[in-house]
Amino acid sequence: QVQLVESGGGLVQPGGSLRLSCAASGFTLNYYTIGWFRQAPGKEREGVSCISSSDGNTYYADSVKGRFTISRDNAENTVYLQMNSLKPEDTAVYYCATATQSPSDYLRDYEYDYWGQGTQVTVSS
Repeated sequence: QVQLVESGGGLVQPGGSLRLSCAASGFTLNYYTIGWFRQAPGKEREGVSCISSSDGNTYYADSVKGRFTISRDNAENTVYLQMNSLKPEDTAVYYCATATQSPSDYLRDYEYDYWGQGTQVTVSS
């Protein structure tokens, strides 16, 4: 059974850092593209970052480039999202997801099939 479990969210001050984890079970994570998405209250879900299965290439939304870094630990079957220089506008529920087919648009949520339950990130002073 495919399962994704996010962790690492919390409350952080502006300028601070958090590292989110996405632990996979029921499948080998490095065989599939894994994406991070977020949804703020009253807003649509948006793609934040992803790491592709085929070549390990990484993709980022413009709003997080230079601040967020996605990585994969194959031994732990886990994907991480290191978030630095956090801003209040980064406040959202963050989800990881996996695509069973290679996405044509890596940051579109409809390309992804299995989702975790989400972890809350709040950036506030």
